[in-house]
Amino acid sequence: MKSNEPRSSSSCAACKFLKRRCTTTCQFAPYFRSDEPKKFANVHKVFGASNVIKILNEVPQDQREDTVNSLVYEAEVRLRDPVYGCIGAIASLQRKMVELQHDLMVTKAHLAYYEAKPSSTTSNCSLLDYDPLNVNIVNTPSFFVDTSGGFLDSFCQNTFAMDQTGSNNEFGQFPFP
Repeated sequence: MKSNEPRSSSSCAACKFLKRRCTTTCQFAPYFRSDEPKKFANVHKVFGASNVIKILNEVPQDQREDTVNSLVYEAEVRLRDPVYGCIGAIASLQRKMVELQHDLMVTKAHLAYYEAKPSSTTSNCSLLDYDPLNVNIVNTPSFFVDTSGGFLDSFCQNTFAMDQTGSNNEFGQFPFP
């Protein structure tokens, strides 16, 4: 974000937006270059110039660039989604993570089933009718019933508390269905 070249006489994006003269001590100049006016416009629309100055003054000098990057990201997301902002993006990523963990668990169950599957030439039961994710003890051949409390039991005990849509987290629900 910071420009290594010396500042020219042109105003930074913030001073241009605010229609004021940019000085050599301008707090916005290192972070809002003149060729990125949209960046400051978004931050100003969400936070306001005086609040950005207050935030920058509270942050140590070496963390200000990261702070500005965070403000820019939050402003862009907040403008796209005024209700949830970054929380909506985080919830969406958490939901995707839960879905991927579930897919991984299903794949591991299928792998365990095929690794434990006896040779089909020695068995007289139909293995094609067996679904390792829907174990029905009444119709399942005895060599598939796991009574030891092993893999099938741990697989059936889902570690995620989900509702019917599979979208619960520790806060109760995600903002999006």
